[in-house]
Amino acid sequence: MSGELLQGAVLLEPGVMVPASPTSAAQEDPESRQEDLFQDADPCNDPSCHTSPGATVNTLVPEGKIFPKIIQTNELLFYERFRAYQDYILADCKASEVKEFIASFLEKVLEPSGWWAVWHTDVFEVLVEVTNVNFSALKAVVRLAEPCVHESKFNLFTLENVKEFLDLEESQLPLQELWVVSDDSQESHQTALAIEHVRFFYKNIWRSWDEEEEDEYDYFVRCVEPRLRLYYDILEDRVPSGLVDDYHDLLSQCEQSYTKFLNLRSILTNSNSNTAQAKFMVEGINLFSDIEYLKRKLKLIENPLLRYLFGYPKNTVIKAKGTRQNGQKVTHVVSSTMKTGLLRSLFRDRFCEESCKEEETEIQFHSDVLSAINACHEGDTVIICPGHYVVHGTCSIVDSIELEGYGLPDDIVIEKKGKGDTFLDCTGMEVKISSIKFIQHDSVEGILRICHGKTTLENCVLQCETTGVTVRTSAEFFMKNSDVYGAKGAGIEIYPGSKCTLTDNEIHHCKEGILVKDFLDEYCVIPKISMINNIIHNNEGYGVVLVKPTDVCNLQENAKDELNNNTIQENREVDATEEGLDLEERLQGVANKMELSATDDISEQAKGNCETITELLPTSTKKGQVKKRLSKPGIIEAEGNITSEEMFVEITGNQFKRNGKGGFGIFHYSVR
Repeated sequence: MSGELLQGAVLLEPGVMVPASPTSAAQEDPESRQEDLFQDADPCNDPSCHTSPGATVNTLVPEGKIFPKIIQTNELLFYERFRAYQDYILADCKASEVKEFIASFLEKVLEPSGWWAVWHTDVFEVLVEVTNVNFSALKAVVRLAEPCVHESKFNLFTLENVKEFLDLEESQLPLQELWVVSDDSQESHQTALAIEHVRFFYKNIWRSWDEEEEDEYDYFVRCVEPRLRLYYDILEDRVPSGLVDDYHDLLSQCEQSYTKFLNLRSILTNSNSNTAQAKFMVEGINLFSDIEYLKRKLKLIENPLLRYLFGYPKNTVIKAKGTRQNGQKVTHVVSSTMKTGLLRSLFRDRFCEESCKEEETEIQFHSDVLSAINACHEGDTVIICPGHYVVHGTCSIVDSIELEGYGLPDDIVIEKKGKGDTFLDCTGMEVKISSIKFIQHDSVEGILRICHGKTTLENCVLQCETTGVTVRTSAEFFMKNSDVYGAKGAGIEIYPGSKCTLTDNEIHHCKEGILVKDFLDEYCVIPKISMINNIIHNNEGYGVVLVKPTDVCNLQENAKDELNNNTIQENREVDATEEGLDLEERLQGVANKMELSATDDISEQAKGNCETITELLPTSTKKGQVKKRLSKPGIIEAEGNITSEEMFVEITGNQFKRNGKGGFGIFHYSVR
């Protein structure tokens, strides 16, 4: 049943061959193999990703080490751990049943005796032999191996101290502290993997307060899955570093508060004084309230959607510095290495006497971009010399500054390392960025996010993988002569209430070219969009797509009313048809005007605009048809004027080429 667990493991940690096992393993019975929990077929097609039963594990012998080889299983993939906990270990257990389910799992897969392990602590390591397993307590009964292999981080902690410590523990050790030694048998690998799942669970998933949670919900769905996903998101740098620090701080605070709460509860139980009980009870109530607050904050971070909505903005709020007290504006020059020729050219082009007649210019030199941006005040300028710069962390631009590349964009490259943090976060009132190439890998928010103020991007290249530019509500974005490509989401995301002007740009090889989010006239302030002489091509979906929410609940009520009143339904169908025809006639008029203006000399831009109108026509005519089909509850209604003149302030001279689904489209999603 659980052969998938063992077969999917990659055994990589260094170790050495174990001495002969004290109990020789008997030959495997074929029937026992079929019944074994780890003997199912392996779904992995790559033979290099698993070890076949009985195969010798390739391990390395660290120089100077006398310990035998241990089996490394802590590099499992997300889906391997997910499947193990969901299908084999925890299933649908409640929080109070977790330990019982884990014990039951171990009884099926763990060798009860006759295997070797390294007892690993923060102070010492020692080789032990397991003689029995107490499954209910998740502990193993051990004895020191002969000959004894011991290593201590402190010279004062001798083997005699280890024996005393083992006697205090009554020779029973937590399974999480044991690392199984390889004897090239299937059983040792199976045992190592089972212990790894338990070790990982109690180190990264289980919280000391989980057992007191309500048992109404599936523990795996409520706690294990979100925490497991968060662990791998952090491991793959998909969570901002600031948020990771916050999460660990919250965990530490919650653990400390919960420990105090348990101590107080113990005191209350054993105390006979009414005065003391009243005092500790008040303190306990306050602690309980603090714990609940911390737990809610932890759950916000553990849930991917809530983390995205509430977790990220908190880490990007940086106060603007404003102007300096003396009113001085500084020019920051960024260069990894400054040579005399570059310095002469820079002074000739940027700091000559003609450009500095009024006052002296203060110049500060930096070796990296982030330090220059962080040193800026209102009105400063950052000049970036040719070179390849690597940025760790978010470049937060909170003041009105100018970020300018000295040369061509391909010569000034800024690359973002780390997947979680936003690359550029602009909140300044007037931010200008020019002549720079930005490269980011696997971003969460995108390569450029404009939250407030106006940001101008000119003659830049944005090479992105997740999202390109995000223009938030109340922000203004102007992009000219720039290139956006490679986004797995949209090249540009435009939120309600924002203003976006795109002139002479290329947006290509993205999932969607431009995505306008939450386009709903009744509830949101529509954005103002101008598109002039842009080339939007080779995108997987649409060149421009409008995302519009639809309230399914209201639609169902309307549909039921229509079923009860055929007359009202017919009237609505007629109205919908007339409305669709009015829109169609208006679009057709615009198309006719465009065709007349392009009769003498039909350019590519005119063709692109005609294509836009042509693709909008069938979308608008479907409006009445969809309403006619709305005779059963649950049908999503497509309505709204997607060519609203208030939204598209100007669309001229654009070209839409080879987009997978066409130039324009609408995406409806349900809001319950």
